[in-house]
Amino acid sequence: MRTIGVLTSGGDAPGMNAAIRAVVRQAAALNMEVIGIARGYAGLIQGDFRRLNTGAVADIIHRGGTILLTARSEEFRTEAGRAIALDNLRREGIEGLVVIGGDGSFHGAVHLAKKGMPTVGIPGTIDNDIAGTDYTIGFDTAVNTAVEAINRIRDTATSHERIFIIEVMGRHSGQIALAAGIAGGAESILIPEYPVDYDQVVERIERGRHRGKLHSIIVVAEGVGSALEVSREIGKRTKLESRVTILGHIQRGGAPTAFDCLLASRLGAHAVKLLASGASSRMAGIAANELVDRDLETILQEKKTIDPDLYRLAEVLAL
Repeated sequence: MRTIGVLTSGGDAPGMNAAIRAVVRQAAALNMEVIGIARGYAGLIQGDFRRLNTGAVADIIHRGGTILLTARSEEFRTEAGRAIALDNLRREGIEGLVVIGGDGSFHGAVHLAKKGMPTVGIPGTIDNDIAGTDYTIGFDTAVNTAVEAINRIRDTATSHERIFIIEVMGRHSGQIALAAGIAGGAESILIPEYPVDYDQVVERIERGRHRGKLHSIIVVAEGVGSALEVSREIGKRTKLESRVTILGHIQRGGAPTAFDCLLASRLGAHAVKLLASGASSRMAGIAANELVDRDLETILQEKKTIDPDLYRLAEVLAL
């Protein structure tokens, strides 16, 4: 294998640039050329290719977002669109493809692998919702961003003796909310994996007020529902005033943490080595701090679950 491609697809995540850099430099070490594909699968169909040498990826490891840009592509969901993408890859002389993204991106990688294009996925999503790997690129940065926001909001919450409800990202996964809520000392953490018990939420608020606590912090994953709805429900039950902060896309931006830079670098290099060894339809992941590779189709059929011990710990720490 002499030439490989790399693309980023789906939502951006801090650390994607570090992964691109690792792909290019590991490929150079193996005397392979790398072609970057801009705007994900949309760019693959449009033939938006650019050569990436070691100099092209200098000074990007610390940058958020993705230098290759990212976009959704409805056309790639069709057989005709995937045929065009495959023709473009072959015309460019690309013999293997690294796909950096989440589950939607991996579905595309599987389709290409089935048509004869060797593919390896790198999990890049702040939601940390990909099975087969302990962590995904961007998760640690998103959690740290959320915790910083919680700590700042706590100062205002204490000064005004108010309840603050903070909504974090996670439509189908409560990983960010759980990690940020524990690290940020939240009284209650509401995630889509567990039913919301408002009686318990109110009990914790009242218990805190009885022992002289001046504020309450509640972290809500967006998949549970609007933080405004949570605020209204708590207001009806307690007659207490609350404020809502929705962090939104701020969790995706910014420089990656050292953890995400290291993770992305390891996974990027690992993905290239997998392609060089003849692997296809695999995902480069990490488990117990060891590099692993998993079958893409298998992990797409699995659901990453919340660690029940971590959820129970959150309840204990909220006492």
